[in-house]
Amino acid sequence: WQTVPGALPLEKQLDKSYLMQMEFDDDMFPKYIMGEAMSIAGNYDAAKMQATEIAKQDLAAKTQSELTSEIKSTVANNQLSPDEAASVVEVINASRSLITQSIGRVITITEVYRYKENKNVEVLIRVAYDSENIKKAAKQAIRNDLRKRGNEMHKKLEEYGWN
Repeated sequence: WQTVPGALPLEKQLDKSYLMQMEFDDDMFPKYIMGEAMSIAGNYDAAKMQATEIAKQDLAAKTQSELTSEIKSTVANNQLSPDEAASVVEVINASRSLITQSIGRVITITEVYRYKENKNVEVLIRVAYDSENIKKAAKQAIRNDLRKRGNEMHKKLEEYGWN
């Protein structure tokens, strides 16, 4: 694996990755959500672009899982009925592209590449996003989607602190 000219050496990129993985918020939840992806293409730029987009989708998938867990917790606390929760979970599961679109600039933690035998380029990207901000953006995207659908659930979710 090689790093691009001007980028941090691989050892430093890995150190940065490890340090960010060890950061926690006041509630002892990870401060950053990490997304990873590899892509192969005929040239570096195409492989990097694909890998970055797939890494963002990985971030969205991890965020979806966290939000689904939050909804299940809200049901367990008797704040939402199972039917209401099922409706919200359905929207969350259908909203990966909304979440991906709501992700702004990601922090690229690791970016390396290598040439394959067939002369294609393989790029490995690891990105990070502040977990609090990505959850806020995802929740807003989901509430907007619920509002667009004419579903009153977004108001109920806000009543229970899902904001």
